[in-house]
Amino acid sequence: MKRILLISTVALSMTLASCDSYLDINEDPNSPSVDNIETGMLMPAIEMNVAASYGDFLRIAGGYHAQQYAQLNGTSNYVDYSQFNMSATRSSGTYTQFTQKALLNLKTVLEKSLAEEDWGTYLAATTLRAFVYEALVDCYGEVPYTEALNSDNATPKYDDGQVVYEGVVAELDAALANASNSSPVCANFLYPSATAGRWIQFANALKLKMLMRMADVKNVQAEVAALIAEDNFPTADVSYVDCWSNEPGQMNPFYSEEFSSAWGSTQTNVAANLAIIGTMQVKDAEDNIIYQDPRLTAFFAPNSTGTYIGGISGTNYPGSTSKLQDWCRPVVNYNSPVCLISVAEVEFFIAEYYARYGTATEAAAHYAAAVEASFSSAGVAGAAEYIARYPYDQSNYKQSIGIAKWVALSGVNTFEAWCEMRRLDYPTFGTAKGSDFYSIGDEDSYNVSKYVAGTLYTPIQVFGQVGDNKILERYPYAESSSARNPNTPDFPGYTSPVFWGK
Repeated sequence: MKRILLISTVALSMTLASCDSYLDINEDPNSPSVDNIETGMLMPAIEMNVAASYGDFLRIAGGYHAQQYAQLNGTSNYVDYSQFNMSATRSSGTYTQFTQKALLNLKTVLEKSLAEEDWGTYLAATTLRAFVYEALVDCYGEVPYTEALNSDNATPKYDDGQVVYEGVVAELDAALANASNSSPVCANFLYPSATAGRWIQFANALKLKMLMRMADVKNVQAEVAALIAEDNFPTADVSYVDCWSNEPGQMNPFYSEEFSSAWGSTQTNVAANLAIIGTMQVKDAEDNIIYQDPRLTAFFAPNSTGTYIGGISGTNYPGSTSKLQDWCRPVVNYNSPVCLISVAEVEFFIAEYYARYGTATEAAAHYAAAVEASFSSAGVAGAAEYIARYPYDQSNYKQSIGIAKWVALSGVNTFEAWCEMRRLDYPTFGTAKGSDFYSIGDEDSYNVSKYVAGTLYTPIQVFGQVGDNKILERYPYAESSSARNPNTPDFPGYTSPVFWGK
């Protein structure tokens, strides 16, 4: 009899008031038979596995790789991330979470909803499946897809990332063709009281993102034009919002990992990076603030003296330093959203579409709309001043959009910031290096006067297989897959871009 993997009990409160046990990924999985499972039992568990992996591990690692986070005293693996390193072992848990606890269970949901012609649920499951596959490609470049999730094939081939992208876009098209706004959707956490209308908008936004990610390797003009003409995108950030509570196992995953003491941890790891702080708070030669992005206070907390100071990539500050609390930390609470895609991202992608295929006027309008959406999501005013200070530049649209998107994502979705900077090549490296800002072991040596806003820098200690003035382009294939699969391809190297970055 075929079995399915769950992360907790299959009982689901019909009120969906909180994530309850679905977030507690430390419990042993149950394996009820497929015949006794309903889609509404599986979907919440699937969603919480996705939220836990995407909203915690990928947020943390992506933040370090995008130079939005730096490392305080804490665990050694985080130091590796800040040095632009990722091992095949350290991403294996997330790979397994995505494949075994999300994709495998989504396969069951898709089979059941297809058999029942439950097109709303089918669309929701297809959208989450596409979202997970996209994240896997964005991390690893190549993953099993066409032969994956087959119990009769323990050694599936790895497919090129473009094959996976095009495949799941086609899946989205097929699911969208059958669903309507009024189609019911099984119990879920993302839109618990809604029919398929909002899932259709999410699917459209995801499709837009994937198509625009392919824009440098494939002509996507017609497909994107059709999406924009339809103009049915989310009107609010697609986020897991009202499902967290201030209880162990039920908090926002990033908060639970890094800020809560519920599990007995007192480690302090993630701090703001000087690159993002120095970009959002611009100073003159005399260290006077000449502009502070209003979103800074929404994205990062000031230090104990009420000022904003960022840490430097590539080192671990001594735990005994009296200046440990000088470095600012991200703003996150037990009930903070886990954002899957924001309105700002959608508008930035549309701006890029017009930059490539339309007019500068249209591109500038959507660039402004993206900035406005970011400020609105952060709950602050000041978008007009930011746009005036950093106006859209058609002659270098990748720089305009790339840096503005990097800033906008720094408090919302750091993993996507890492993806987009690999694709757009902005921010790019300046002339200063991490060693120009700080000498390891000398806490009084901190000096960021050489930092130029909107640039990256080589970490003080950078992973040797990445090297100076380069970013980590991909992860090595996850050990949980490669160790058992002789069809795993040879790793092309840490600085070999995934297909959309070539």
